[in-house]
Amino acid sequence: MRVLLDCNVLLDVGLRRMPWFHDSSTVVRLAQRRAVTGFVAWHSVANVHYVARRENGAEARELIAALIRFIEVAPVAHADMEYALGLEMSDLEDAMQAAAAVACRASRIVTRNTRHFKHSPVPAVSPAEFLKTLRS
Repeated sequence: MRVLLDCNVLLDVGLRRMPWFHDSSTVVRLAQRRAVTGFVAWHSVANVHYVARRENGAEARELIAALIRFIEVAPVAHADMEYALGLEMSDLEDAMQAAAAVACRASRIVTRNTRHFKHSPVPAVSPAEFLKTLRS
C-alpha cells in the first residue's frame, strides 16, 4: 500500500509531539519496515525542516536525512501544480498534498487534519484510522 504522509505526522514523530506521537510513529515505522510505501510531498520536506529547526535547531537536517532513507519524495512537476490549483480545496498547501498523493499513486493521505482534505481526490485518514484499517 502506498501512502502520502502529511508533514504533521512526520513532525509528531520527529518532535515527539504528544498525544499524537504513538500512532504517528507506528505509521512511520511501517514505512521504515517497508510494510507500506511511504511518500512525502516535496514542499512538506521544507515545512518539516522549518518547524523542526525552529524547535530543535541543528537537528532538523538530521531528521530530514533520517526520514528520506525510507520515505520517498513524491515525484511532482509543473503539471501537478496546475492540477493542485484546479482542485476545489480552500488551502493551496493541502491541495498540493493531494496532488502529490495522486502523483505517487497513494491510496491514502495520512494526516491529523482530515477535514482539510474533504474534497481531495485521495481519501485522507488519521494515523489512528489508518492503523485500525490495517488491523482489520
